Amino acid sequence: MIELTRLNGHRLVVNCDLIKFAEATPDTTLTLVTGEKLIVLESCETLEELILNYHSSILSQAWRYPSRGAVSALEAVRATSE
Repeated sequence: MIELTRLNGHRLVVNCDLIKFAEATPDTTLTLVTGEKLIVLESCETLEELILNYHSSILSQAWRYPSRGAVSALEAVRATSE
């Protein structure tokens, strides 16, 4: 989640994984995967930096969780006669 500023100065928190694209028209307009549009004060460059920092922070914390090893999604099962 990243914190952004609406044109009226109110702060909002956006799930950056839902941002489809951003346009500078001249205000920064975000289009979410839902089709909703948001206009924010932050530039596209600042938005990119915020998103990269957010994803970097997630990856940097991944080492804290113990690895359980590779887990197979499939498991062989023997047929039983009934």
